[in-house]
Amino acid sequence: MKLSQYLLVISLLISFFQITYAQEETINVSDVLKKGEIEKQFDIVVKKSGNYQEYKVVKRVWLDQFRTNLSDTLKTLESRLNTNHLKINELKTTISGLEESLAKTNQDLASVTKEKDSISFLGAALTKASYNTIIWGIIGVLLALLGFFIFKFKNSNAVTLQAQKALSETETEFEDHRRRALEREQKVMRKLQDEINKQRKAGAK
Repeated sequence: MKLSQYLLVISLLISFFQITYAQEETINVSDVLKKGEIEKQFDIVVKKSGNYQEYKVVKRVWLDQFRTNLSDTLKTLESRLNTNHLKINELKTTISGLEESLAKTNQDLASVTKEKDSISFLGAALTKASYNTIIWGIIGVLLALLGFFIFKFKNSNAVTLQAQKALSETETEFEDHRRRALEREQKVMRKLQDEINKQRKAGAK
């Protein structure tokens, strides 16, 4: 085979590999621009772009596609940001409502606790400690009065029993005295009758 034929074959092979590589490059970049993330799209565009001195030569179609993708991404992010902002406002409103409800609940709880710890006594609101002190004070006074009355009753009962005993003894003594006086009277009456009888007999003679 001649040298010119070898060169021709080599040239054809090089051209084939370049075309294949360019197709793979285009396919890879297109795939990334269609499905990849923005950062990966930027990286692949820069990586696959040509070099000219200190500049990068970017295909216009890639640049347009990247700009479109970037715009769509920014719109999506803005939409998500707006949605998140609305959700945040809703959450703030909910939290504010919950805080108000919690404050009202705490107020109601404090009121209920105060009512639970206080007792109405003679129209006055007293704490349980004060109420217990007053009640036990009243109970103590009543017990003291009860003890005093029991003591007085026992003393009065003892005096009554003693008076009854003395009365009984006096009645017994009186009954004895009356009986003796009656007996003396009967004796005197018999003597008097005897004297009358004697006088009658003496007058009859």
